[in-house]
Amino acid sequence: MSNTAELVKLLTQATVYDLGRPMHNGMAQSPNHPTFRHCLDRRHGDKVRVDGGSAAADLLTLGCHVGTHVDALAHVSHNGQLHGGVDAQEAQNGGRFEVLGIHELPPFVGRGVLLDIPAVLGIECCEPGYEITVGDLELATSEQQTPVRPGDAVLIRSGWGVHVDDPDQYRGTGTGVPGVGAPGAQWLADKQVALAGADTIAFECLAPGAGHAVLPAHRILLVEHGINIIEAIELEALAAAQAHEFVFVLGHLNIHGATGAPARPLAIA
Repeated sequence: MSNTAELVKLLTQATVYDLGRPMHNGMAQSPNHPTFRHCLDRRHGDKVRVDGGSAAADLLTLGCHVGTHVDALAHVSHNGQLHGGVDAQEAQNGGRFEVLGIHELPPFVGRGVLLDIPAVLGIECCEPGYEITVGDLELATSEQQTPVRPGDAVLIRSGWGVHVDDPDQYRGTGTGVPGVGAPGAQWLADKQVALAGADTIAFECLAPGAGHAVLPAHRILLVEHGINIIEAIELEALAAAQAHEFVFVLGHLNIHGATGAPARPLAIA
């Protein structure tokens, strides 16, 4: 049997988890990005061919950081510099990033690890504004027996995804949103992960009432270490199955020069 045939046989025995959230008008998203809008621009019957056939077509507008998406390294600068010391002002000349844009991130297929923080803490969901600590991350790797290795995609579940159908609560503008802070981001960077993701729209801990005032985890991961961030991932089914280790597949829209792109990641376990 060929290697391809063996792989296909293995895949037929695996479960595929869709980690991308459905996109629809009114969906929960960051208020900092253009709103998702979908409409039926052309309806059946608007134009009818001579043989009676007709077609419908849609119009879609959205920001590149809406829904389940991945951040490009060009997304965040610090003191005027992007990752690798690239001058942010110069890099954005011409209206797109020829360097560090999302087009530089290839599709990813590799080991994925889910760190289910509420499960190891014995709770249903992290509290609003809760900062996931290095101790929490290490406890998850220990109890799950899923050590984080260089090149992994690490997905952090806070449980906050259960609020996705309540946009105000999911955004957590007044209450805050759980997530890792600077120490947790540095822990991920020290592990040399390839990708880091979470079930919230901002990845990192947002203090009550602070909004996106400061984003130290973004600075550490994107600017200082060149690690792309995936946000608004659907992790509930994966957690319910206790699938803590899996093949992770990330494909995103290949938009040349963009600061991020919608994605539909998969976990195969």
